[in-house]
Amino acid sequence: MKRYPCVLTIAGSDCSGGAGIQADIKAISALGAYAASAITAITVQNTCGVTGIHPVPPAYVKGQIESVMTDIRPKAVKIGMINDIEIVKVIEESLKRFRPEFVVFDPVMVSTSGCKLMEDDAIEAITTRLMPLSTIITPNLSEAEVLLGYPIRDIDTMKKAAVKLLDYGCRSVLVKGGHLADGGMCDVLQTKDENEPHLYSAQKIDSKNTHGTGCTLSSSIATYLALGETLPEAVRKAKEYVYKGILSGKDVHIGEGHGPLNHFHSPVAMHILDENE
Repeated sequence: MKRYPCVLTIAGSDCSGGAGIQADIKAISALGAYAASAITAITVQNTCGVTGIHPVPPAYVKGQIESVMTDIRPKAVKIGMINDIEIVKVIEESLKRFRPEFVVFDPVMVSTSGCKLMEDDAIEAITTRLMPLSTIITPNLSEAEVLLGYPIRDIDTMKKAAVKLLDYGCRSVLVKGGHLADGGMCDVLQTKDENEPHLYSAQKIDSKNTHGTGCTLSSSIATYLALGETLPEAVRKAKEYVYKGILSGKDVHIGEGHGPLNHFHSPVAMHILDENE
């Protein structure tokens, strides 16, 4: 018997196709895995911003997750936008019940255009209910500052922030430095099992087409973990994929605001594994 490596994304829907569930499915598929989804919210948005968020009833979020878990049994789960505390509880219960091997949590709190996407009570809930169940969390600088309550302006404070964020119970933290004040591009990966962090540096690409980069990165990490990569290598390959997506899509005009990256800059064939792999 053969099977596809499967990744489940639990996130909000972006009707403009650049972020959220849509970006996740594109990335997972482009990297050769099978994408399943559970939608947490329907957003009204385009490249210029978010104008509305309608949460999916928690029972339907639970039903989506259970339907996928009991049948397809994904190896990795990516969690994105959640703005309702009851949905946080449903996801926590599902993760404890089904225990996927990898959980990648992107705590999406603010959109690229600056719109707040998560309620305060939900922010508190994710730190106690979801982060302890996560293989890795992937906050950007703004999200890390919300979680820690102090400014993060350079690589040294990023390193300290990554260590401090481990206190929430996750197994590893990737602090994304795409918005450093000095214009640098460096992400910091800190795991519980290592004293020294992994640093991932890259040249900044001059492009306004960055809508959905965080969603794409986290779903790519989940995909590479499902394909058998180690965590540091999964992060490295995911960052390379996103970088090439931004580079190849920087001159493409989609919408009047922050356009999407090019998810299909170099798609691969679907991976097919033996059942015992």
